[in-house]
Amino acid sequence: MTSSPVAPGSRLANRLGFSDRVFVGPAARRVARQIEDGLDLVESGLAEELHVADSIVDASARYLYEAGGKRIRPVLTLLTAQLGDGNIQAVIDIAKALEITHLGSLYHDDVMDSADRRRGVPAAQAVWGNNVAILTGDILFSRASQLMAKYGDRAIRLQADTFERLVMGQLHETVGAQPDDDPIEFYIQVLADKTGSLIAAATQGGAIFSNAPAEYVEPLRQYGEKVGIAFQLLDDVIDLSANPEETGKVPGTDLRAGVPTMPYLLLKAEADAASAGLAARIDDGVERIAAGEDPIILDQPLTELRDHAVTQQTLELARSWTRDAIAALAPLPKGTVREALTRFADTLADRSS
Repeated sequence: MTSSPVAPGSRLANRLGFSDRVFVGPAARRVARQIEDGLDLVESGLAEELHVADSIVDASARYLYEAGGKRIRPVLTLLTAQLGDGNIQAVIDIAKALEITHLGSLYHDDVMDSADRRRGVPAAQAVWGNNVAILTGDILFSRASQLMAKYGDRAIRLQADTFERLVMGQLHETVGAQPDDDPIEFYIQVLADKTGSLIAAATQGGAIFSNAPAEYVEPLRQYGEKVGIAFQLLDDVIDLSANPEETGKVPGTDLRAGVPTMPYLLLKAEADAASAGLAARIDDGVERIAAGEDPIILDQPLTELRDHAVTQQTLELARSWTRDAIAALAPLPKGTVREALTRFADTLADRSS
């Protein structure tokens, strides 16, 4: 008895948690097959790029890569590359570099946020300590830059500009909104820098390095940044999830570490006494955790925040940014890539982890 062939797009759907409906029709299945073929090259290339001769660094550098991940940024690079020459070597290398940059940022983020888990495993600093985790992130940024340098000034500039925005986003998140800043607008800019910039680099990078028409690059940049904002807003909702088995994170990880999220910011903007009281209890809990108390003290307030109307408002805001991202694709030609990008955005907005 022979096994049935795997339907084009099925491996991709399983990896991303997407429905096979994203790849409906012969043309869409051909695009899915191209992305899958490209991802195979990216995966094998990542395993090589993350190998380090030093045994300690080798283990730490491969740690979060081997823990899994959806590879959203390489998928977007490969998808937009279908507007040009497809899965050529430059596109594969750019996809690898951007995924390595993303991985490096996770090591740093988890140290700064004092996160306990990432991708269902203990965070790197919980295994090796803060110093090793930070230095591992630095090594990954170096490896990404080496890959980008193969493709000249434009690739180096894309990497440098993206890296600067990643750092600025983290810096602004760390110091917080200033008295003259609108907290909501400030937070959206942080999301644009920390998350949107790297996804935008992926969407425009696929077009640039596949030699797609130049007029597609700016719409794809806008799309990527808006999708990134929507992605992170939804992540704020997922952060409150009561199902850590799905998310790989302790519920409320960000807020327990004193990192504001959109539901919390919207809660602080509410005028009613119940909302003000809940915000005060969350603030008090964050201060007590920082002073050494058990993070469990925030379990009940965070459950109440999850069920509050502001969390649904955050979800609606994420969907609004998704619609804006799709609207940014208007200058692209109608066809399989534009349709796939549209479905990709819609499906991301409905994810649960």
